Order: sequence, then C-alpha cells, then structure tokens
Amino acid sequence: MTKHYIRHASLISAVALALPASPAFAELPEPVRAMIDAAIATGDAGKVTTVLDLARTTNPDDAAEIDAIASDFSKQQAAKAAEAAAAEEEAIRSAGLFDNWSGQGQLGALRSTGNTSNTGLTAGLELNRTGIKWRHKLNALADFQRTNGVTTREQFLAAYEPNYQLNDRVFVYALGQYERDRFQGFSSRIVASGGVGYRVIEEDDMQLSVKAGPAYRKTSFINGGSDSSIAGLAAMDFDWQIAENIKITQDASAFIQSGNSTYISTTGLEAGLGSGLSARIAYAVEHDTDPPPGAVKTDTLTRFTLIYGF
Repeated sequence: MTKHYIRHASLISAVALALPASPAFAELPEPVRAMIDAAIATGDAGKVTTVLDLARTTNPDDAAEIDAIASDFSKQQAAKAAEAAAAEEEAIRSAGLFDNWSGQGQLGALRSTGNTSNTGLTAGLELNRTGIKWRHKLNALADFQRTNGVTTREQFLAAYEPNYQLNDRVFVYALGQYERDRFQGFSSRIVASGGVGYRVIEEDDMQLSVKAGPAYRKTSFINGGSDSSIAGLAAMDFDWQIAENIKITQDASAFIQSGNSTYISTTGLEAGLGSGLSARIAYAVEHDTDPPPGAVKTDTLTRFTLIYGF
C-alpha cells in the first residue's frame, strides 16, 4: 500500500510540474492596457479614474489587475503630492523678505456724498504674502480731488497687518494703521490693535474671517489738539467668487469707544476682464458717532476702478 501511495504521489507531482504556472490574475487585453497607460501618462487623476472604471465594466474578469493598477497609481499620486508639498514648503522657508508677494493695484474714479459731493480720482495698492504660519497684508488707498484749483477731498489710508496661524482656523493678528482726512476734521488718526481671529469659511470660492481685540487710537484734529483713547475693534472680511469672473466682497469694521466710535462698511463687486484685469465698483459707508465740529456723521463713497492683479 505504501508503494502504491508513493507511486500515486509521484504521478501527481509529475503532472503538476508539466503544467504551466497559473498567473495571479488574467492578462488585460493589449488595447485596454494601452488605453490605461495613455491615461496614466497624462497625470490626470479624473481621466485615469474614468478609464479604469470603463475597463472594469468591459473586462470584469480582469478586475483584480485593474484594481492593482489603480492602487499603484494612487500611491504614485500621493508620493508626487507629498514631494510637491515638501518642495513648496522648502521654497517658502528659504524665500527672501521680498519674495512670494502677490497683490493688486487699482485706479479709477469716485463720487462722494456727505462732507463733500463731487467726483475725483482714487488709487490703491494691496500686497499679500503667505508663509507656513505667517500671513502679511499691506494696504494703501488714496482719494484726491481738486476743483477750480482748490482741493476738495484728500483722504489717505495705509495699514499693515501680520497674523500668525495657531491652526487651520484660529489666528492672532496685529494691526498698524494710519489715516488722514481733512474733510472729516482730522490731520491724522493712528490705530494700533492686536487680538484673535477665526476663519469661519475657507473654501476655494468663498472665504469669511472675523477678528476682534483691543485697539489704541490717537486722533490729531485739523483745528488743533488731539485725542487718545482705548477702543474695541471688531471686523469681518468676506469674499465670494459667485462665478468664474464675478466676485463679491464685503469688509466691515467697528472701533467702539467712549466718545467717537467709528463704523465702516465697504461692499464691492468685481468682474474679470481677462489677462489679470478686472473692473470693480465699491460702495463705502463710514459713520462717526461724534465727529469733529463741522463734519457730518455719515460719509459715503462710491468708487469705480480698474484692478490689475499680480
């Protein structure tokens, strides 16, 4: 019996050795393989996913091989993304003081009501720099009008705001701001503030952030004298890209203090014109609860500008 068992096992082994090795999964037809390779060569993940889904539908027996290809592609994409992110972070860390700035400049006309009622010119510049944790924002805006050789409007604002990201949503900020507006009754108004902010919405097409903190304001009046006070600052910044070339913006701030509190709201609508150029209309309202003598409480300003982004 033992000899018979040995002879039977030997026969099975011989047959097994004579048979070709079975593949782990069936071979994909060459046209299907070529189609998948062509999609992968584009590097377009959406296109690759579509082609792989189609290949599974038309070649259900080759699903295991297709899944393996999909897994390999996902790993390659993840590795490339990690490599790109690391390279970008290194570029940011090694950037000089004047590198990685972006922004926009604007130039246009204005119409005002309130302390003045006329038309004039407006110009502005906004610069932004985003780092690993730090974000910097520089903003300057000037309005100027002369009528019959007499200056009827002269308003200037410059502000610098750095903020530091504590996490994806929360940040701390500092603000230094200078204003001049003789027709609102002050030759200079200096603001220093610091506090905490929160990014309520952070999407590709919509951003909303709010911030609040104490502020120090010093106002020098045209007629002489000055006033220094501690205020509370609350502000919001909202941007909404409602269409490819249409954007709505809303900025608002409030300096609340004993005496003269200031509330500012600016609503804007931008339309892209191509090649980095866009047109913008903005309506600004500034309300002072206790302005200097001779100045009205509410000042409005409508700006029509062309904006160039860089």
